[in-house]
Formats: sequence, C-alpha cells, structure tokens
Amino acid sequence: MPRRPLPPLTPGWVVVDGLPVYHRAYTDAGEDGTPIVHVHGFGISGTYLEPTAALLAARHRTFVPDLPGMGRSLRPEHGLDLPGLAGALVSYLDAVGVQRATFVGNSLGCPVIVEVASRFPDRIDRAVLVSPAGGPNNIPLLRALRQMAMDGLREPPSMVPIATRDYLRFGVLQSLSLFRAMTRYPTLERLHNLVAPTLVIAGDRDPLVRIERVHVLNVLPHVQAVKVHGAHALNYSAPDLIAHLVEAHVSGRPLVTAGPEGTFQVVPIPPHLVASGHTVEAGPGMPSADPPR
Repeated sequence: MPRRPLPPLTPGWVVVDGLPVYHRAYTDAGEDGTPIVHVHGFGISGTYLEPTAALLAARHRTFVPDLPGMGRSLRPEHGLDLPGLAGALVSYLDAVGVQRATFVGNSLGCPVIVEVASRFPDRIDRAVLVSPAGGPNNIPLLRALRQMAMDGLREPPSMVPIATRDYLRFGVLQSLSLFRAMTRYPTLERLHNLVAPTLVIAGDRDPLVRIERVHVLNVLPHVQAVKVHGAHALNYSAPDLIAHLVEAHVSGRPLVTAGPEGTFQVVPIPPHLVASGHTVEAGPGMPSADPPR
C-alpha cells in the first residue's frame, strides 16, 4: 500500500496534458487568500515537501504535485526540460482550478518558478525560493553528485528512504537528460521576469547553494533573502520555520528573526550600481541564478 500524505493533505490524481499526475492537496481552508503550490526538486517527488505544506494547509488551499515523470506521475514520451516542466505546472493549475497562486519551490523547483514567471506572469502572486539550485555551482555532474552526497549526510535520516525510492524510480537516463536541461537553462537572464514579491531562503549547511552570492537577486523589484540553520531540503528538515516564513511573506508581515519556530538571519541584498551608463552588480551572488557556462 502506498503511504498516505501527512494530514490534512489528501492524495489524488488529475490528468495534465493527457497524462495522469499524482498530487497531494487540501482545499477546505476556504476561498480567502491565494492558494499555495509547492514545487519539488530534481528527480524527486513532492513527498519531502509535505511537512511544510501540511502546516500551511490549515490556512491556505494547498497543492503538492509530482511533476510529470517524477514521483508517481507518469512519464511523458519525451523528457521535459525546464520550460516543459513550467508549462506542465501551469497545466496542472488549470486542471485543479487555480488561476493564480503563491509558489513555494525547493532546489530545481526554483528555476521552474522563474520560468513560470517568465512565460505566465499572470499566474504567480508571490514566490518563495527555498535552496535555489541549478547554476554553475552545481556543474559539472560529478560536482553535483558530490554535493548531493554531502547533503545526504546532513539531512535527517528519515529523508534517505524518500530520496532513494524517488531517485531509483526516476532513473539514470532521465537524470542525465534533466541535468543537461538544468545546466542549459539561463536562469539569470530570466530572473528579472520574477516581478512578484519574492522571498529567498537558504541553509547555512547547504553544499549546493552559496548564500554569500546573493547579489544576483538585486534585479528583482521586491525581494528579501534569509539564511537559516540547515542543509538543502529545508521544507522537510525545518518545516515549522519554513512555514512561518512563508506565512509571513504571504501575509506581508515583517519577518521576525526569532520565535518558537526557530531563528534566521536576514541577508542584505546590495543594490545595482550604475556607472558610465552601464549597470554593475555589487558584491558576490548566488550561483543558482548565474547563467550556465
């Protein structure tokens, strides 16, 4: 028997672009407020996003899909690149009747959200990018594999069976194809299209993301960045704190840096500097938003 999602999330299937897509959802929170859609990372299912999603479901209509070809969702005949995944995500919104949403992404889910903002700007209300990955800091493949292995040692042990099952199901060939698509995606060129209010969250023990490279976010008009204690899968390892930050961001409340959910540090984002008619970025930036080399 497949495991059931964390309550109040319930499992279900919807047809997206002609293929069954598995998801977890809770829609009894009422129609007030923007729904929240959680977007998982590379080759894995949305299972590890459930702890944060379940906490937010009490106040927001909540959706956690397995993107096509990942988790329990059926695989398209041809593998999807990031624009394809973004298109499938918007088709999923159509299938569940969501016109506009707050997107909470983790890892590869973050550039997928950037692509949604680039192609479907009317569908995104706010964005939360947790552990944004996928840039030069994660290539070549051997470096990414070392980083993932290091991160595995820093995640809760209960994360291991979830990731192992999902990665085995996804397969080696699909992983290589998606990795190539990920490294070719021009995140920095698309990033300025994310005009919705955005919160970026990164862990101080995350080997895949370098929070000190935060300056690339200064192309965004409404952005905040915070550093928390943890590794890459923060939606799983620190759900109380991530849910607290998401709730504050969605409601427009100031970020309180200490509370029962945990502590975090607001990371200043240096502004653009303009010299001789050209825009110059100040300070270091996060490689997850750099263009592929």
